[in-house]
Amino acid sequence: MSSFSPIPLHLPQYPFRIKQVADKTLIFDQIRKKFIVLTPEEWVRQHMVQYLIHAKGYPRTLIQLEGGLKLNALQKRTDILLYNDVGKKIVLVECKSPSIKINQETFDQIARYNTSHLVEWLLVSNGLQHYCCQIDFTNSNFRFSEELPDYQTLKTTHSSFLPEF
Repeated sequence: MSSFSPIPLHLPQYPFRIKQVADKTLIFDQIRKKFIVLTPEEWVRQHMVQYLIHAKGYPRTLIQLEGGLKLNALQKRTDILLYNDVGKKIVLVECKSPSIKINQETFDQIARYNTSHLVEWLLVSNGLQHYCCQIDFTNSNFRFSEELPDYQTLKTTHSSFLPEF
């Protein structure tokens, strides 16, 4: 049963298609092109997707939601994975419910997921707090950034922080 009542987030507001079906509240997901059960985490994910598209210029076609990955023989799901126009993974986003505090456990989770994806930019959000960091694979380090670069910037810059294969 979905009894979540949407709350204002610290992200721009967007017009969402929301409907009630029996005892479930559903929200239309423009990436997956279907209605999804509206949970607190999904509310954050849908806002983040719209923010990435409208404020940061990431094309819809280069956004993957809830993609699977194997981690220590366990099946996991990443919330949002962004690609560039040649199919290279460039940003990994972890969304949490607004009631979940962003803490070290959250950063550890996205770092574990990134051992599989090896993306340079990580973003963690519960809709109220947002943390963005750039990974320096060469020096096994990271630095926090005030915000995620827009798509055009990441698309056209080659970072020395990326691992060489």
